[in-house]
Amino acid sequence: SRADSIRNGITYSGLSANDWVLTHDAARPCVKASDVAKLIDYCLKTDEGGILAVPVSDTIKQQNAAGKIGKTIPRDKLWAAQTPQCFKVGPLTKALSNTEAVVTDEASAMEVSGFKPALIEGSSTNFKVTRPADLALARAVFRTRAAGDDI
Repeated sequence: SRADSIRNGITYSGLSANDWVLTHDAARPCVKASDVAKLIDYCLKTDEGGILAVPVSDTIKQQNAAGKIGKTIPRDKLWAAQTPQCFKVGPLTKALSNTEAVVTDEASAMEVSGFKPALIEGSSTNFKVTRPADLALARAVFRTRAAGDDI
């Protein structure tokens, strides 16, 4: 599981409980160095964990039992989580070890443990490559950046 992978990585890293660790999903190859720096700076200045995320811009629909639209979810306070995510090793390891809930990211484990990670605005180009069309979009992002545009 993701939690096991992160725990194993931390265990073999030699990091101490008070060190900071960034976890990153390899399926997000288009992360911007400036966004990573912004996340690290925030965490170090505030001594609290945080994640890159972007405000949701799409209208979000919740499906009902019949497979139809059950309701529309207001998007004004919704954010799409990204990686990297930044936490101190001790609390993160404890959160990943103590949760019985299925967590899809480190922030979820931290939330279950009572933490409220910060949302640091990232870039919409830091999307997850999960479908063939996503790979084409990632190539376009890299080509655009190679041409000198900062997207």
